[in-house]
Amino acid sequence: MHSGRLFLKKENEIGDNKKLRSVPLSLVEETLNFPQKVAETIKKAQRYLLSIQKEDGHWVGELFVDVTLACDCIHLMHWRGKIDYKKQKRLVKHILDRQLPDGGWNIYPGGPSEVNATVKAYFALKLAGFSPDEPLMAKARSTILRLGGIPKCMTYTKLGLALLGVYPWDRLPVIPPEIILFPNWFPFNLYEISAWSRTMLVPLSIIHHFKPTRVLPEKLQLHELFPYGTERGKFSWLKKGAKYLSKEGLFLACDKFLQYWDKTSLKPFRKMAIEKAEKWMLERIAAGSDGLGAIFPAMHYAIMALIALGYTEDNPILKKAIADFEALEVDDQKNDDLRIQPCFSPLWDTAVGLVALAESGYERNAPQLKKAAHWIINREIRIKGDWHVRNPHPEASGWAFEYNNMYYPDVDDTLMVLLALRLIDIDDKIKKEEVIQRALRWVISFQCKNGGWAAFDKNVYKKWLEDVPFADHNAILDPPCSDITARALELFGKMGIRKNEKFVQKAIRYLKETQESDGSWMGRWGVNYIYGTWQALRGLQAIGEDMTQEWILRARDWLESCQNEDGGWGETPASYDNPQLKGKGPSTASQTAWAVSGIMACGDIFRPSVTRGIKYLCERQLSDGSWAEEFLTGTGFPGVFYLKYDMYRNAWPLLVIGEYYRQYQQAKERATYWVDATLGCMEKRLSAV
Repeated sequence: MHSGRLFLKKENEIGDNKKLRSVPLSLVEETLNFPQKVAETIKKAQRYLLSIQKEDGHWVGELFVDVTLACDCIHLMHWRGKIDYKKQKRLVKHILDRQLPDGGWNIYPGGPSEVNATVKAYFALKLAGFSPDEPLMAKARSTILRLGGIPKCMTYTKLGLALLGVYPWDRLPVIPPEIILFPNWFPFNLYEISAWSRTMLVPLSIIHHFKPTRVLPEKLQLHELFPYGTERGKFSWLKKGAKYLSKEGLFLACDKFLQYWDKTSLKPFRKMAIEKAEKWMLERIAAGSDGLGAIFPAMHYAIMALIALGYTEDNPILKKAIADFEALEVDDQKNDDLRIQPCFSPLWDTAVGLVALAESGYERNAPQLKKAAHWIINREIRIKGDWHVRNPHPEASGWAFEYNNMYYPDVDDTLMVLLALRLIDIDDKIKKEEVIQRALRWVISFQCKNGGWAAFDKNVYKKWLEDVPFADHNAILDPPCSDITARALELFGKMGIRKNEKFVQKAIRYLKETQESDGSWMGRWGVNYIYGTWQALRGLQAIGEDMTQEWILRARDWLESCQNEDGGWGETPASYDNPQLKGKGPSTASQTAWAVSGIMACGDIFRPSVTRGIKYLCERQLSDGSWAEEFLTGTGFPGVFYLKYDMYRNAWPLLVIGEYYRQYQQAKERATYWVDATLGCMEKRLSAV
């Protein structure tokens, strides 16, 4: 690579030829003089990421969520009759610190008060000793009633209230344990629903059978949260506008029958169902799993189901379930805060961190990266979990999101792990290649009929199941989504898989079919259209799709149309409820990185939008090499539950700035070659005159 000094030397050698001096060498030099700030940003970000790496090589950032998990912990303590008052006091502080001016609580920063979160928080505070007459409780109650009160809450919120005797069981949908006995060919069975719903449904069916209610004194009842009083409360769960002569109405009629049947003694298979549900649950709580599904809701219900089954506090299984559950607590002594994570994210965070470091130019055989790669390889899951029911692939592989969750490896984590492992030079190259190829075959086997990939299972997307009465958490299915499908294409392209492969063509067709009219894609696992559109463009570019096609440029143009005045990008979870808000929100580091990466995938890193986006990230890097990020950019259940991945604010900016720097250097080399060649030709012509 030639320096700017060489350009000046050649210009001086040319002499006084005015026409030749008009060649815009200063412009070329200015363009090629990449700001040192960007290189420094990369080095600082790399140092920061390495500074937070765990001793055994992995990374794990905190998952920040709303107050509902803290509320559930207080509810559970009172249900068990084992109240840790010190812990309760700190959880109460966490809840109160997040109360909104209108008295309610939201499910993402900047969002409006949400009825489920506010009811849970109000009840937790009441259980903790707060009087309904206190001003903060009165404001919360007013907001709850404005939002429709307890009748507007989802089934899972009401079930939590029923366990503490403040909501009638006969007004809840029946979850019969016999579901677990339905054969896999039956239209509705345990494996026709999402993995996360499955891990909740089994313990809930046990709970529904026993109805282990802890009766509270009258002063702790919630009569005041029903708009017309408890006696006149509206208990129907038929959605507004739905007709009884509809799928939803049919399910309601079925539930009415189940309500009647549940009160009779005519349940010949109930004992068998309870025993099978218990066995199913115990297998997934035991060694190899950090609790049922290794995720808060299922672990929460599993504790109650075990107690309902008669397990005592000294039973090893119950003790493990409680210990796994309590491990989700984050004891933040610095900020005097006790909060709850929904799960741990070490596999995902480690893979994302590795990709960011390697793609930003860090030595791929560095000891820190090799250690992380070994940590990942050793956690490949080699047993056939729940996924094998829907996808009888002969080889078990894959990685889970959490530390230990052997029944539930998922496609998205496995894709990210493979994107990382391919970049790292480890000593045992043969073993690495065996692992990669086995996991690649495993991933490909999960392609759904419509060409896309889902998170945990294959072909779990029967739309009519969304009308099941207990499916109002908006995630009973696990349908294919654009972000995971596009990440699969990214991996295939980088692994050298040909674009003309039938399964690749099906995936590209799926992305075309799921693109919005404005060019964007919805994001299932990240907020939201910025996330989906970024990953779609990144995947299409990697697989070798022509990035100058109109439908692809429409996506790039949509991303550019969303850029904020400050040069960054942002989008709030509100866009899941109102698509008119897509691509709108305060700028964040992670979403800016996604948007810039998506635009760069279309082939022009010198677009003004890219330059402004990179400048935004460089200027907002903190002195320690990290970025600050207030808002949630991760998605659990759209419209219901969101997360802030603490790693996102650092890993994604490093990745995109590193890729920008590399592409800039490549462009500089090409430009240098072109200038040298052009000047050489001119010199020859001048010397011939």
